[in-house]
Amino acid sequence: MAKFEIIKRPVGQVGDDIKKMAWSSIIESLLILILGVLLVVWPDTIVKILAYLVGTFFMVKGGFQVISYFMEKGQKDFFNNRLLAGVVSILIGIVAFAMGENIASVFRVVIGIIVIYASLIRINTAAKLANAGIAVWRYMMVLSLLMLVIGIFVTFNTGAIVSLVGWMMVLVGIVGIVDGTMFIQHVNTVVEKVVNKN
Repeated sequence: MAKFEIIKRPVGQVGDDIKKMAWSSIIESLLILILGVLLVVWPDTIVKILAYLVGTFFMVKGGFQVISYFMEKGQKDFFNNRLLAGVVSILIGIVAFAMGENIASVFRVVIGIIVIYASLIRINTAAKLANAGIAVWRYMMVLSLLMLVIGIFVTFNTGAIVSLVGWMMVLVGIVGIVDGTMFIQHVNTVVEKVVNKN
């Protein structure tokens, strides 16, 4: 069903939609790059700020869930789990505050998983480019595999210091921006080949 809908849409519209997704990916890579630079320049300060931001976010979210539970008389709704979800969120927020600088290890794993996920998406994109016969797929595949290796290193290397994670994020950001830019330059060709093939 999804395949039929894609083919039915004009090639230009499909290309524009894919370009929007690619630009979102580039912006995401730029944010990772900026955060990486900040971690390299001010590692301790940025980790503390992140801990407080995460703590504040979960505590506020949990507070709203608890309040809405009682305001909307959620205790009478059998399927309403907002009270439990709110309490858990508040506890996560308190733990984030309490951990302070020690949250770096958790942060390292989260960043690593995000990078691994982003690299797998890019590997899939490179494979689609190869299928469409676009020669640039080789460069994208190499960059995506490099990103994957960095993500695995950051996730599983417990001895990685914050500044090293920052440098890795800078590299991932650069790779992502280059990767996304190369893809955008070939979007129209890819879409036309795929639509004509089908």
